[in-house]
Amino acid sequence: MELAAKRLQLLHELVPAANIIAVLVNPTDSNVETTLKSLRAAARDLGLQLHVLRASTEREIDDAFAALSQLKAGGVVIGPDVFFNTRSEQLGALASRHGVAAIYQYRAFALAGGLMSYSGDIAESHRLAGGYTGQILKGEKPANLPVQQATKVELIINLKTAKALGLTIPLPLVGRADEVIE
Repeated sequence: MELAAKRLQLLHELVPAANIIAVLVNPTDSNVETTLKSLRAAARDLGLQLHVLRASTEREIDDAFAALSQLKAGGVVIGPDVFFNTRSEQLGALASRHGVAAIYQYRAFALAGGLMSYSGDIAESHRLAGGYTGQILKGEKPANLPVQQATKVELIINLKTAKALGLTIPLPLVGRADEVIE
C-alpha cells in the first residue's frame, strides 16, 4: 500500500467515528495527482469522505487549517511535499491549535505537536543513497545499478497530543509504534 494511503488508514484507525477526513496537498507538487488518486481510492475503501485542501504558501497553510472546522473534518492527512517538509513545526503547531488529529510523514511533525507520523526510515534511505554514491564513485554506471527502496517504515505517535485531543490510542496501534512520545 502506498504510504499516503496507509497514513489515511492509520488516521481512520485512530478516529474511526470520523467519516470526513481532509487531505492537505501542495498544488505545485508534480506528484499531487498520484497522491490524490491513491488517497481517494483508500477513502472509498474505508467509506470516508475526502476533502482536498491546497496550500503552497504559509498563508494558505493557515487558511487550510482554519477551514477544517467548517468542513467538520475529523482529521487531516498532510500530503508528502518538500514545501511541507520544511514546515513540520508550523504544521504540528496548527494541528495542535486547531485540535485536529493529523498525520504526516516525518518524525519532526510528531515532535512539534502533530499526532502521528508514518514514513520510511530516513537513516535507511541515507544508507542506501550512500551505497549508491560509493558505487558510482568506484566507477559503476548509474544505469547499471539496481533500483532500491527503503523497506522499513516508522510509526511515531504523540500521546501528549492524543490526550489533548481527547483520543485514546488503541493498544494494538501503540504496540505497532516505533516510538511513542509522552
